[in-house]
Amino acid sequence: MLQLEARPLTPEAFAPFGDVIDTRTSDYFHINAGRTRRYHDLARVETLGEQGRALISIFVSQPVSVPLDLNFLERHPQGSQAFVPMHEERFLVVVAPPGDAIAPEKVRAFVTDGRQGVNYRAGTWHAIQSVLEGEGEFLVVDRGGEGNNCDEIPIDIRVTLPQGEGVASTSEQEATP
Repeated sequence: MLQLEARPLTPEAFAPFGDVIDTRTSDYFHINAGRTRRYHDLARVETLGEQGRALISIFVSQPVSVPLDLNFLERHPQGSQAFVPMHEERFLVVVAPPGDAIAPEKVRAFVTDGRQGVNYRAGTWHAIQSVLEGEGEFLVVDRGGEGNNCDEIPIDIRVTLPQGEGVASTSEQEATP
């Protein structure tokens, strides 16, 4: 089993797999009579293949336990897929470069800080949605249209968090005002 410790998500470390969506590290310009900052073009939306189109969805995900054991990764060969947390949800990101096979030494794990989103490039292998501290809502932008746009490949991975980066238990979450 491949053992990975999730590292903090940074634009530089994630660049081979896609884009980090984070207003804190992006430029903006003012619109709406100066009352709105527009953080423009934060991720490249890819819709490859015949009749591809962009979809906007909301996913509501149940939390995972850490260590997280994964037995497959998936990819979307015809389009990118972006996940943006709507309520500062932290989540795990497990990725591998595009290709027909996964080289275990190239698999990476990251943990977001709750304000970061990710945009997986077309063909990037990734884990399913893995929110940490409770149910999470995510704005998702991906490809719709004809053709198969989801492949899965088996792989055994265990993801941990760095020591001191624990996840609150259900009872701790319920006790929080």
